[in-house]
Amino acid sequence: DYWPHVDVVRHDTMDAFAVAVGRVWVVETPADVPYTRAAFADGDCLLFGSESKGLPPEVRARHAGRVVGVPMPTGKVRSLNLATTVGVVLYEALRQVHDW
Repeated sequence: DYWPHVDVVRHDTMDAFAVAVGRVWVVETPADVPYTRAAFADGDCLLFGSESKGLPPEVRARHAGRVVGVPMPTGKVRSLNLATTVGVVLYEALRQVHDW
């Protein structure tokens, strides 16, 4: 199938989420690693925090080896709108997984 699908699932707690998903990529600002350096694979989960607060420090710590972000090179913009960030990172993940 040319058009991949994305499953959206809501979990009541972070513990329930951790049990249900496979490998997690945490997308945050700031992040030392840009999303373009991540090696996304089929079955990966992308986890985004809220625009105002991001994700709790314990979530970032739990997935410390897989925290990526969208670079803000000018220093004048703190972050992107959450929907924009999701679109940018999700597209890159799908591009890698489906070899577009």
